[in-house]
Amino acid sequence: MHWSTERDMRLRHEAMAWLSARTHDGSLPLSGEDLADFRFDGERLALIDRQRGIRKPAVLDAALSIRTVYTPPGRPKPYDDLTGLDGRLRYKWRGTESQHPENVALRRAMDQRLPLIWFFGVGRGQHQPMYPVYLVAEEVEQHQFVVGYEPELASADPDSLVEAALRRYVLQETKVRLHQPVFRATVMRAYGTRCAVCSLRHGELLDAAHIVPDSTEGGIASVTNGLALCRIHHAAYDRRILGIRPDYVVQIRHDLLDEIDGPMLEHGLKSRHDQPLMVLPEIGRERPDRDLLAQTWEHFTAGGTG
Repeated sequence: MHWSTERDMRLRHEAMAWLSARTHDGSLPLSGEDLADFRFDGERLALIDRQRGIRKPAVLDAALSIRTVYTPPGRPKPYDDLTGLDGRLRYKWRGTESQHPENVALRRAMDQRLPLIWFFGVGRGQHQPMYPVYLVAEEVEQHQFVVGYEPELASADPDSLVEAALRRYVLQETKVRLHQPVFRATVMRAYGTRCAVCSLRHGELLDAAHIVPDSTEGGIASVTNGLALCRIHHAAYDRRILGIRPDYVVQIRHDLLDEIDGPMLEHGLKSRHDQPLMVLPEIGRERPDRDLLAQTWEHFTAGGTG
């Protein structure tokens, strides 16, 4: 017997509140073992299906969560490929059969405007939860659903100026609410939650910095375009006070090397000049892309600040 609508919604809200508490409001990924700790009304209830991409508990009428598996570096990232020209994300059907029970479960979630949890793989056995997301439309010929962050963000007139503005807004929301948390979780895992420049371990003081900004054509949301940096070194890198050569050696802007100031300048910046990065990903293919570093290094040597 399926649960009532009220109990279904209570489950979804409690699951998302639990995820917020366990991930510090979405800033940390969770392992499969972590996710197994969730309980609802005193009973364990799996939030993710380790064998399938779509999770629909037998007691529910509609899907509870969807999952995108971890893709190693060097392969296209699913969340890049699934972003359409309208800035919205797509989630593929299970197979190509419209009436497959899992596709029906997704369709029911769409029709009932139910909030879902989207688990993105950011490492082997590591999942970054994104929530709430909604299925706002179905593209039958492409065997996929359109995913949005609000249930009312459904298909609209592509020639409308208002809708064009909405698409730009949705694209920005996609970067902030999906790409950035997934990017951060992937980079932090690769660097062991340590600053590449100084090895600081406090995650709350670390950022996932883009080597090439994500606003530019080459600014891909990939771990190879990322560096784990503490807030000081991130700001210094973005403002071209600190540069990183393609051979992973740190350089400090020459005018600062002659400057006399407090201990932060002396020990936090000047002492890192001509020193190799203290932390790099153990997996070689997750290390910073040397061509991307070269692009930023060119700006640094030219004295640019953008």
